Amino acid sequence: MSKSNAFENLLMQFIFNKVPITAIGNTIYLALHTGDPGEAGDQTTSEAAYAGYARIGINCNGTGGFTVTGNTAVNTLEALFATSTSGPEVLTHFSYGVNPTGASMILYKAALASPLTINNNIAPRFAAGAISAQED
Repeated sequence: MSKSNAFENLLMQFIFNKVPITAIGNTIYLALHTGDPGEAGDQTTSEAAYAGYARIGINCNGTGGFTVTGNTAVNTLEALFATSTSGPEVLTHFSYGVNPTGASMILYKAALASPLTINNNIAPRFAAGAISAQED
């Protein structure tokens, strides 16, 4: 799990210059990727493109989207993506970002535990507790 360069810069500005982080609202967006979007990428970098795909909004205002213990935030609800009407597409990474569409800043990104092949009539699904963000 790593942060994007853009998010690292926001954190540095906040810590050392007390610049408020206004780019993050009460919802963050889970995206799927066909490759590592990299620290310089955004959520459109290698983003899934199967027919029917859309990012999932997750409430992050302390009312149930994530459980934070120590240095790890874990999804508390199942993340269910739309059913594919095309395919195949192999997904290898996920990211958390700040917008539902477009070149959204990545907050955290990581590889999936194993690649996931999406074919027609498949809906990517991640159980509660299956995806997390972690600081080291």
